[in-house]
Amino acid sequence: MRKNFLIVLLVGFVVYAGFNLTQNVTPYVSIAEARASSNSVQVKGLLDKNFQPIQRGDKFNFSLQDEQTGETMPVIFDGIKPDQFDEAYHIVAIGKFQSADNSFHAKKLLIKCPSKYESQKPR
Repeated sequence: MRKNFLIVLLVGFVVYAGFNLTQNVTPYVSIAEARASSNSVQVKGLLDKNFQPIQRGDKFNFSLQDEQTGETMPVIFDGIKPDQFDEAYHIVAIGKFQSADNSFHAKKLLIKCPSKYESQKPR
């Protein structure tokens, strides 16, 4: 009886852990897929040079450009402009697209800066 209880407890834990893991996974998607999704996603793109980034209070606004398609999407980040933003090669925005204002609302930004790795490049 004790063995059955441990097996049930173990199976319950695995199901619980698996459910929580799938709820917290944030997939990478394209800009088009981000617009269509109602879930939290990660969007990787280039800084859109046709849009001047603006800090408005505690919101930082900029635009991402899809590297493959060239499609752009306005991003509103809940925070201040990150360090090394101006040197960024790729930007990963994590959040949700909101159709009400046609913008991606990012809770977190990851800045990919190539200058960090220049000294490591083979010559």
